[in-house]
Amino acid sequence: MRVNVGQAKNDLSKLLTRVEAGHSVEIARNGVPVARLVPIEAGERPGRRFVATYGALAGQIVVGDDVEFTDAELDEMLAGDESRIRP
Repeated sequence: MRVNVGQAKNDLSKLLTRVEAGHSVEIARNGVPVARLVPIEAGERPGRRFVATYGALAGQIVVGDDVEFTDAELDEMLAGDESRIRP
């Protein structure tokens, strides 16, 4: 299937539905193809690698006890430096 840029902008959701169904869509400018929407292989889906590695660093990262500051400590650090305060 080939569509012009204007139609692609208007019908992007419909075109993506076609691509998800396994079809490819060419996008043309003035009748000349410039891009192609193609389905992503199941193994390449975004987030799949992230989910597969979830917890891989468990036990290897240690957060120190002093990671959070009290309000008093923050006030002391920012005292006199008005450039850090947003209006």
